Amino acid sequence: MDGLIKGLLDVALDAIGNDDGDRRSGSQNQDERSRSTWAQVVTGEEDKGEEENGGRRQGHHRNQWNREEEKCGQTEEWEIAGSRPSRRPQKGYDNDEYGGQHDNNQNYWKQKEEKEESNDGWETVGKKPPRRPQKIKTDHWNKYKQPASEQEYSDEIEHGDNTEPSEEELADLSLACNKLWELDINRLVPGKDYQIDCGEGKKVYQKEDMAEGSLFNWLNEDVFRRSTFSRFCSLLDNYNPHEGYKETITSEERQEEAAFIEEISRTAPIKYLFKYLSTKGIVSGNYQDFKRMMTNLWFDLYGRGGTSSCSSAFEHVFVGEIKNRGEQEVSGFHNWLQFYLEEAKGRVDYQGYIFPRRRGQTPDSETQLLTIQFEWNGVLKSVSSTLVGVSPEFEIALYTLCYYVGGEDNQVQLGPYPVNIKCYRFGNKIGSVFPIAEC
Repeated sequence: MDGLIKGLLDVALDAIGNDDGDRRSGSQNQDERSRSTWAQVVTGEEDKGEEENGGRRQGHHRNQWNREEEKCGQTEEWEIAGSRPSRRPQKGYDNDEYGGQHDNNQNYWKQKEEKEESNDGWETVGKKPPRRPQKIKTDHWNKYKQPASEQEYSDEIEHGDNTEPSEEELADLSLACNKLWELDINRLVPGKDYQIDCGEGKKVYQKEDMAEGSLFNWLNEDVFRRSTFSRFCSLLDNYNPHEGYKETITSEERQEEAAFIEEISRTAPIKYLFKYLSTKGIVSGNYQDFKRMMTNLWFDLYGRGGTSSCSSAFEHVFVGEIKNRGEQEVSGFHNWLQFYLEEAKGRVDYQGYIFPRRRGQTPDSETQLLTIQFEWNGVLKSVSSTLVGVSPEFEIALYTLCYYVGGEDNQVQLGPYPVNIKCYRFGNKIGSVFPIAEC
């Protein structure tokens, strides 16, 4: 019996000893794991691993147009624009440098937003408030690439004597430009069709961001159902924004250009322009010849920055270009629709308005002539003037009229706004043309 009891005690003591050894071994392994994790944090190995798994963030590089499109989802009939913090691409129609259209993956951004919101009580600094989601219908834009015989255009509207220039207007460019303003029945109404927030003002040399949010709060989606607006927007993805990049225009894109000119030629501003120029003998009385002239003036390619066939009047004035010689800067980019779409995609960061020359003329949500500062994909446009809410046909008519009839400086009146339409010629082409607020 004594032998049996002694045997049982030995077994029990051995088990206790092994259990203590396991605890010491487990504690040692846990300490080693803790030291290993901390070492990864200190040396950055953990971050490196995350980057290798796709966690690396993309910055504002000049080839960001390509990098953004690496994350593509399925194309939908409706595409959402606007519900994002600034400086981050969001789901919207995106275009690569070769004219293709892509969607960002919705689930990717949803997961990213959820991750940013779950930040253990820490507040992220530098993010601008989210905007109301916007839907932009783009599925019908492909129809604009069809041959002219297959295009469907808006019905022509009779404007009677309204499009006949008076003797006074033929003698005074300012009166003629103001008549174009009156004929722009497609011009949007602030507060009804869109809303902007000008933020705070600044001087041109000030670099700090004076805008708490985006310039555009919202834009009525019905705007993109207007034929001249939608045809104009369909042209914006036909160009590479980098100056010096040789453009290749496809036959389908040529159809888009001709179809846009045909569409706006049915509007009052363009009809007035034609009658004005033909009365002065600048163009023939043939409307078809006039439309071909307009297509050539705005869309023919020419050299800029040392490269041939890399730019056009339309690309420079309305789309914008990035100068890569020396310090990068934005040139051109004077169109509000392009600004809205690029801001909705997170490529434009509005920085605030430039103080007016006259005190007491602070812009507000009703102002339709703005002088602003912004960044386009991280590249600064220190000062830019733009007419907000005007129709594409109005801008084309206004700038064409000043090119053919005016000089480099054209002091005109546009409704309530005294404006200098600055027009630079590039041989027999439009090098640049844009408004400068005179107050």
